[in-house]
Amino acid sequence: MSNKEAFSKYINDGNMTKGDFIPIGAAMLDGETITGAHVKIPLKTLNRHGLIAGATGTGKTKSLQVLAENLSDKGIPVLLMDIKGDLSGLAEPSPGHPKIDERMEKIGLPFEPKRFPVEVLTLSEQDGVRLRATVSEFGPILLSRILDLSEAQSGIVAVIFKYCDDNKMPLLDLKDFKKILQYATQEGKDEFEDDYGRISTASTGAILRKVVELEQQGADLFFGETSFDTQDLLRIDEDGRGYINIIRLTDIQDRPKLFSTFMLSLLAEIYSTFPEQGDSDRPELVLFIDEAHLIFNEASKALINQIESIVKLIRSKGVGLYFVTQNPTDVPEAVLSQLGLKIQHALRAFTANDRKAIKLTAQNYPNSEYYNTEDVLTSLGIGEALVSALDEKGRPTPLAATMMRAPMSRMDVLTDSELSALLSKSKLVKKYNEEIDRESAYEMLNEKIEKAEAEEAKEKARQEQEALKKAESKYRTTTTSRRRSSAMNPVVKVLTSATFIRSVFGILTKVMKK
Repeated sequence: MSNKEAFSKYINDGNMTKGDFIPIGAAMLDGETITGAHVKIPLKTLNRHGLIAGATGTGKTKSLQVLAENLSDKGIPVLLMDIKGDLSGLAEPSPGHPKIDERMEKIGLPFEPKRFPVEVLTLSEQDGVRLRATVSEFGPILLSRILDLSEAQSGIVAVIFKYCDDNKMPLLDLKDFKKILQYATQEGKDEFEDDYGRISTASTGAILRKVVELEQQGADLFFGETSFDTQDLLRIDEDGRGYINIIRLTDIQDRPKLFSTFMLSLLAEIYSTFPEQGDSDRPELVLFIDEAHLIFNEASKALINQIESIVKLIRSKGVGLYFVTQNPTDVPEAVLSQLGLKIQHALRAFTANDRKAIKLTAQNYPNSEYYNTEDVLTSLGIGEALVSALDEKGRPTPLAATMMRAPMSRMDVLTDSELSALLSKSKLVKKYNEEIDRESAYEMLNEKIEKAEAEEAKEKARQEQEALKKAESKYRTTTTSRRRSSAMNPVVKVLTSATFIRSVFGILTKVMKK
């Protein structure tokens, strides 16, 4: 048996599967593609998460596209984070190309141009289905971690939520949350102190500044109604294919706080609402997070801990998470250790740090008698990758330098007219793009403050009226008293007596007669 035949048997035996699978390409040896030595990913282990990494221009996005297409074909819905704006072409078939035909012939797989069911979502004012969540849905713990609050500040946030729950005040958007923060230390200070203890003005001021920072990154567009129902990510089209949900994020690359906020809220919502799936034969949903370093670079320690916890737990819900980034070191060790599938495109060694990163990356892969992993990492061509997956028993499959298959859909973006046509057919646009601003904490607190001010003005007017009545009563009493005092005076009594008056008039009469 030749070396190539032995290698082909080694790859095929290691990738043997009883269940359904996705063939992503053919293994390579000494730079040559071994036709028919297919590298397969079992559907059963796709909820074990994964990584797609490699230098710019090495084919990461196309590998992501291939996985998304094949998952959709298997009836598994997909959610993609489109940071660079180059994934919308999934909605249109590939125009084909001789180089694609040549590649697929080498691999030994058929090529069929296809379009896939696509839903375009957005966090911002771009065209697409609007994604929103309410502050109440975040809850005090998650919101505190997003804002990177201290323990004391987190306690205040918990009190704020408790007050709103007790008083049936919905916290829908950030203006609701800011209003209740101000109310707690101003108009409602006494009320809060009586029922929940004293709240520090300095602490609420610090929290308010963190909220304003989040607003400046566009979070005011994200918080509000109508809240997105994560069940709408699980739709299947009339042909039994899973929808590929693409979130347009091209305008938030410089707003990592918003990206982290959205990702954490989405994962938390999925974890809390999806039922336990156990050890099933296929995932319920697969998420691809492009430019994953945006989540981790600006994230606080508390936020990273939260993400690590969700990554560990969410696979039991049948959800697979796939991080797409340039270098595996962009992903924290605790998260990297949870990733079953690794598709590593070429890395370039331009500096000493690059060489160290390549050495570390090579150590993340199983040893192979056919490859020097460090050398292969720097010699892979475009559309080639080192692949290590998990078999149906959870064991690593043989490490394979792989020629990746070509996408069946367009490897380019939709035109404006194509995007408009796609959105015009969307049922979710009609469901979520109407902005609702119902009565919530902001309006209820304003009404409460206005009522309190009206009551205060009314009480002040009443007190002034009472004071005026008292003054008038005092004046009348004083006048009456004076009159009585004059009447009791002996001189006044004589001067005003009838006898005295008659005497005066008698004298006057006699004088006049004379």
